[in-house]
Amino acid sequence: MALIKSISGIRGTIGGKPGEGLTPLDVVKFASAYGSWVISQTKNPKVVIGRDARISGEMVSKLVAATLQGLGIDVIDLGLSTTPTVELAVPLEKAGGGIILTASHNPIQWNALKLLNDKGEFISDLEGKSILESAEKENFSFAEVKKLGKYTQIDDYIDRHVEHILGLKLVDKEAIAAKKFKVVIDCVNSTGGIALPKLLRALGVEDIEEMYCTPNGHFPHNPEPLPENLRDIADKLQKGKYDLGIVVDPDVDRLCFMNEDGSPFGEEYTLVAVADYVLSQTPGNTVSNLSSTRALRDVTEKRGGQYHAAAVGEVNVVNKMKETNAIIGGEGNGGVIYPESHYGRDALVGIGLFLTHLAKFGKTISRLRQSYPNYHISKNKIELTPEINVDKILEEVKKKYKKQPINDIDGVKIEFEKEWVHLRKSNTEPIIRIYSESESQATADHLANKIILDIKEVVTSSK
Repeated sequence: MALIKSISGIRGTIGGKPGEGLTPLDVVKFASAYGSWVISQTKNPKVVIGRDARISGEMVSKLVAATLQGLGIDVIDLGLSTTPTVELAVPLEKAGGGIILTASHNPIQWNALKLLNDKGEFISDLEGKSILESAEKENFSFAEVKKLGKYTQIDDYIDRHVEHILGLKLVDKEAIAAKKFKVVIDCVNSTGGIALPKLLRALGVEDIEEMYCTPNGHFPHNPEPLPENLRDIADKLQKGKYDLGIVVDPDVDRLCFMNEDGSPFGEEYTLVAVADYVLSQTPGNTVSNLSSTRALRDVTEKRGGQYHAAAVGEVNVVNKMKETNAIIGGEGNGGVIYPESHYGRDALVGIGLFLTHLAKFGKTISRLRQSYPNYHISKNKIELTPEINVDKILEEVKKKYKKQPINDIDGVKIEFEKEWVHLRKSNTEPIIRIYSESESQATADHLANKIILDIKEVVTSSK
């Protein structure tokens, strides 16, 4: 059993002993701490909640709703929903915050509480630490019987989300409908199965093959949208009947596309393609995290904008986007953040923008992919013994490569001409994650291995 507490929420496997897994006691304690924080921030305490379709979701949702009511908070329950839908609903409902009950791409045994502020954005580091401390100390007090919160269900927010997307200036329903796209979708039996068909039909896409669109939480494969988990949709596309495939994770904030021949468009290139389209219509700046592909920087500079890198984590990307007035940003895991809509990763917004781009491009999706710089990322890690000082190792690597451009806002990222390597330490175990990128997979792997040897050399010399 596992329970992971972080500044963005609490995540764990269902069952086990309190404090070791995500048990009802842990859910209540953490929801109490968050609710108390909301009360301290607003005179009109109200929280929006929504969940993905995983089978523990209903239980966790009831616990959270009852706990918030017990604190005197009014609860707006969207039921089966998506992460970006809850994010949109919070300011529309004038709520003091929101909780999304989802473990995102994690397997079926996991669930989590993701925490939002009154803008529908993820809470800050400082706020997260304060909530964790409050939960640890059980520093909360419940309401008297006549001051309990009200409970309201609203079941049409996904429809409102779809309408919102149709209203975005850069989403061209007519251009999409005219192409008569034939699309196959994989929604991993979660809430994408509700949202994607609604959105696609609203955009004028009529020929939709629905795979795993029953929102029952029984994931038919590992729910992380990586090529090795998407063999079923790839097989379907290889038969040659479709123009593209669309895949989302269980809470619909990550988005990836599949080419008409079943090959992956590339999760890293979701943001690249959407940003290219947005920049072609409204020039400006872009942001992604340090571990995302260089291709975003290339297309941004080609369009006359400036690219900025943020520390890993959605809240860090959003902060950097606000700081630099970025018009599009996100993460290389298929997370598109479009401020014209809202400051959160939104696969539905990404679909609207991408399909508009593909329709106006006028050629196949694989040709669109070929129009972008071709980079390959190698993901590795090196495990160290607990007594080794990881920070010291990173400092030594920095010294070794001091002649290269280095970014140390989140670990150490070393830039080479058309390559980079990013080293980050784990917060929970003695591991250094090593991501590298180059124009060939072999070179990216070689670069990572070279850095791993450097690290081993530092470890040996410090013994």
